[in-house]
Amino acid sequence: MYSYSDFDHAFVTERNRQFRQQVERRIDGSLTEDEFKPLRLMNGLYLQLHAYMLRVAIPYGTLSSRQMHRLADLAEQYDKGYGHFTTRQNIQYNWPELRDIPDMLDALAEVQMHAIQTSGNTIRNVTADHFAGAAADEVMDPRPVAELIRQWSTDHPEFQAMPRKFKIAVTGSANDRAVIKAHDIGLRLHEKDGVAGAEVVVGGGMGRTPMIGKTIADHVPMADLLPYLEAVVSVWNLLGRRDNKYKARIKITVHEHGIEDIRARVEEVYALIRPTFTGVDQTLYDTIKAQFAAPSFTKRPVSAFDDHYAKDPVFRAWADTNLHPHRAEGYAIAQISLKAHGETPGDATAEQMRVMADIARDFGHDELRISHEQNVVLPHVHKADLPAIHARLKAHGLATANIGLVSDIIACPGMDYCALATARSIPIAQQIATRFDELKLEHEIGELKIKISGCINACGHHHVGHIGILGLDRAGVENYQITLGGDHTETLALGERTGPGFSAEEIVPAIERLVGAYLDHRADRDETFLATYRRLGMAPFKTALYGEQTAKRSKAA
Repeated sequence: MYSYSDFDHAFVTERNRQFRQQVERRIDGSLTEDEFKPLRLMNGLYLQLHAYMLRVAIPYGTLSSRQMHRLADLAEQYDKGYGHFTTRQNIQYNWPELRDIPDMLDALAEVQMHAIQTSGNTIRNVTADHFAGAAADEVMDPRPVAELIRQWSTDHPEFQAMPRKFKIAVTGSANDRAVIKAHDIGLRLHEKDGVAGAEVVVGGGMGRTPMIGKTIADHVPMADLLPYLEAVVSVWNLLGRRDNKYKARIKITVHEHGIEDIRARVEEVYALIRPTFTGVDQTLYDTIKAQFAAPSFTKRPVSAFDDHYAKDPVFRAWADTNLHPHRAEGYAIAQISLKAHGETPGDATAEQMRVMADIARDFGHDELRISHEQNVVLPHVHKADLPAIHARLKAHGLATANIGLVSDIIACPGMDYCALATARSIPIAQQIATRFDELKLEHEIGELKIKISGCINACGHHHVGHIGILGLDRAGVENYQITLGGDHTETLALGERTGPGFSAEEIVPAIERLVGAYLDHRADRDETFLATYRRLGMAPFKTALYGEQTAKRSKAA
């Protein structure tokens, strides 16, 4: 895990000192809210519906137990006893007082954390595969590259007032768990002819104009990666539109100019700036990479795991659903669901954070990950310890066996918190999860990704849900549109709208009808919802939603 250098310490300390003065000036009236806004956004502070919200960076989703303990302390001392983990591998505090923000930032700095560039028109928190350094299918660990990008982009003088925000994701596996094709820049690390490098994807994104990213370079060697990224961002920073914020993202620039034109511009700028990178970036990368060495894995019997798996059906269901293959023999990746039925997706209490931190310290090489699916991951746990881990999780409401199932729902805060939202997301997610728990169908249904956004900005990633739900305002009434067939993996696809939306009272029965249609039409129990949809298309699902005649009229239109 990366540890701050003297420069990092000094930089974060000075930023916090400056922001403390800015907060004091806002409180005493020396700064108006309009004057304060750009200053607070540079430090991750939003003004939401009811209160300020502080968004704390968890770079590439990696936390130590000490850091998780500090997040719990902040939730308890300055919020209402919980925090909300987001799809950007951040944590948000929804109820802090403005006067307390400087103390919160200083407390974060003590454990090498900050809130810099978690908002504003700059390069945001760099995200990565939450199984990095552990997955059996990984080619390269993406975290050193993500940390290199974080250091390069933080307070980069050219990239602090760009046309719009800019998001970068990195994966080190052919199986994309970082949604790289839905980012402004997505990187897939690989080797070509024995040379480590990255495929560079640009122009992906969701929001009101969802687009799938396009490959601008098949293979950029590691030695050239940082100047190449700087060339991409520089080209967009000059070319991107500033007359209309809805058309300012790089996805629109790529769409309007075409990938070939953008590639030619990038190559031109890259040729100019590449000589200015004198190898310092690679020296830094090598230093960073050394800090991400794998833990010392031990060889121990796994009989305790095997015994519990055979005798305890509750443990067996959790193991079957929440564990993922690890690269080391005898180990597993354990996923902790923050989606207990009826609870708010992504929320964790201070007590739960401490429990997860202690488990990581005692059993998990002192490491946790936050996934973009709003869950927590123990990347390195020995199978022999899993029965004890499960028992601790179960005692604190953290052993829900639903990773990847219908109740493992991604949901934005929606109209309960967000000033931009036009509909509620959290209650809809809670109702869907509760309903399918009542039906006892989750494991029968199998893998099914439901994603909910409370407005067109798509923070709930509804465009890439197998079932996507978008909440909108229709003449003062909440209306929920459904899309089908989205996919957030390496075969990324945008969902197709089914037709007219549903009211808040109708949306849960509509989802139930969709799932019923899937169970009726799947080829066998191994065929997933997405596979069934791709095989049959929209027709049977539309019929389930709207009835035979409505579906026929819609198809004819």
